[in-house]
Amino acid sequence: MRGRRVREAGVTSDRAYLTVKDRLSDRRWRLNNLYWIKDAHGRRVKFRMNWAQAALFDDLHTLNLILKARQLGMTTFIQLMMLDACLFAPNVAAGTVAHTLHDAEAIFREKIRYPYEQLSPSLRHAIPAVSDSARELAFANGSSLRVGTSLRSGTFQYLHISEHGKICARYPEKAAEIRAGALNTVHPGQRIFIESTADGRDGDFHEFCTNARNRAAEGVALTALDFRFHFLAWWRHPGYALAPDGVVIPEKLTRYFAELAAVGIRLSDAQKAWYVRKAAQQGDAMRREFPATPDEAFEASVTGAYYAREMARVRAERRILGLPHDPALPVNTFWDLGINDTNAIWFHQRVGREDRFIDYYENEGEGLAHYVQALRDRPYTYGNHHLPHDVEVRELGSGLSRRQMLEDLGLRPVITVPRSSDLGTDIQAVRNALARCWFDAARCAAGLRHLDGYRRAWDDKRGVWRDRPHHDAASHGADAFRMFAVGFRPPGPAQRFPATVGMDWDPLE
Repeated sequence: MRGRRVREAGVTSDRAYLTVKDRLSDRRWRLNNLYWIKDAHGRRVKFRMNWAQAALFDDLHTLNLILKARQLGMTTFIQLMMLDACLFAPNVAAGTVAHTLHDAEAIFREKIRYPYEQLSPSLRHAIPAVSDSARELAFANGSSLRVGTSLRSGTFQYLHISEHGKICARYPEKAAEIRAGALNTVHPGQRIFIESTADGRDGDFHEFCTNARNRAAEGVALTALDFRFHFLAWWRHPGYALAPDGVVIPEKLTRYFAELAAVGIRLSDAQKAWYVRKAAQQGDAMRREFPATPDEAFEASVTGAYYAREMARVRAERRILGLPHDPALPVNTFWDLGINDTNAIWFHQRVGREDRFIDYYENEGEGLAHYVQALRDRPYTYGNHHLPHDVEVRELGSGLSRRQMLEDLGLRPVITVPRSSDLGTDIQAVRNALARCWFDAARCAAGLRHLDGYRRAWDDKRGVWRDRPHHDAASHGADAFRMFAVGFRPPGPAQRFPATVGMDWDPLE
């Protein structure tokens, strides 16, 4: 009898061992059962995948782009996946890039070291940490996790770039370093996670997302070197709901909800109520931080953008559309003059009391003859050409001013816009001018991105926006538009022009 009990105990023990072994070999089970984290209230809770984390886990690829709403726990989840990989496999190197050292160390402290310290004593004994600093945790099995702001050195099997959209917007030099450095530390077949809310349409994050979305739309099979696009919309979050009693929906949000319904996104009354209340808190940042669609995320204003409110109004009033050229009216041009830098040109027609921008062109590294030819290649009859004050600068070789050179090339009349003594006044002039402007959606797409992206410079040391613009790709298109705001004078009293043939709206209505 005693021998039978011993044998049965042995069988039970074997089964228990196999059960534990099976569970520990199941990554989903490990993630949902082994780890403890701090919740939004600072309380110690066992980690369980939410809907967004489970969606990412079920659709993982080698290279992953994650465009998301705020507060979905993506950073926490990615860190846990990397910690789990390091604990249960030897010689795994994982790294996280954040936009500041403070953020990197906070991620390490709260989302790597804390979950490891909360593991059961038996697991920590089985996989002990042999090195622990403010930025790196190394284990006895040869695996390690490291955080930083660049991570150029070493080779990684897992790489996480946190809030890459913010990095691209505020630290373009760092974004370029990440592209050339950190991304090249991961060999094909290993995992990269690039996650962020959007912050404008300039920079690598937008480019990566656009390319990945295009491949998905084309149905192209992904290779190990292609990014998979993941979009996590706010309306999928079950917690983003509020009792609708007493919540009044403003007219503009009523239109917005109708637009979402038209593309298949039908919100409950509780979701609408939550959005109304949250939008009252977030203001202009709402669509950026809590987007309903990928396009909406990137159309939202850049953090620190000068013309965020004005461009939001342009879109809300549907003044970006298919805008025809009226051959009966002259086309004026407005330039930002760059010889060895980017040269930008806006093409404009005055129709009644409206200013219609029908085209935009930019290039770099070209001489003046190139841009004059670009104008000739277009089917426009030109009015005046407005250029900044440096058009009067004389070239050392020829002794001719750029104005004279342009006139010799046939560009007439050239109007010199005087140099401003107050950039702030000029920026306000642009804001005022945008209230009466219309844009062709296709031909002016690049110029519109620049108006959206024109922003203040960021002071990283003080953590504030400076009182001067950040010079980047957006500057040239924005400066060219400024020539319009401060230099254009309508010819005579405003008059009502008939609508162009084929136009389905009254421009003055």
